[in-house]
Amino acid sequence: MPGMTPPPYASLTPDHVLDAVDAVGLQSDGRLLALNSYENRVYQIGLHDGPAVAVPHVVAKFYRPGRWSDEAILEEHAFVAELVGHEIPVVAPLALDGNRTLYAHQGFRFSVYPKHGGRVPELDDLNTLEWMGRFIGRLHAVGAVRPFRHRPTLDIAS
Repeated sequence: MPGMTPPPYASLTPDHVLDAVDAVGLQSDGRLLALNSYENRVYQIGLHDGPAVAVPHVVAKFYRPGRWSDEAILEEHAFVAELVGHEIPVVAPLALDGNRTLYAHQGFRFSVYPKHGGRVPELDDLNTLEWMGRFIGRLHAVGAVRPFRHRPTLDIAS
């Protein structure tokens, strides 16, 4: 219809996703699987063996256009790296192509992560809930060390 703007991901085709991953020095093998994500577009991508990463798959996260600034995304990446340094079980983006974690390709910003398996926790198990509570407490303790400068505040009004 005239005057309608296309959806934000209308031009993010499978070829575009694979080209973006190749552009940061990885060698995709053509395997692509869309993963569940509410806000962004996330894909599991198969890789050829190569020197960049020694894993058969990576996960590429394409950020919703106009939602986050580059500074906010990079601040989030730095925070996740800090959590990893405190042995909190999170997955940090890979630093590729000049040791960066945020890339742009044909108008889309994205990051690449190692694929990391997981499982749904047993929420009926009190030990599991205590374990999760400790990690949430540690996450907040690390996050309280320095304020976020670029990340939008998430509160009841937003």
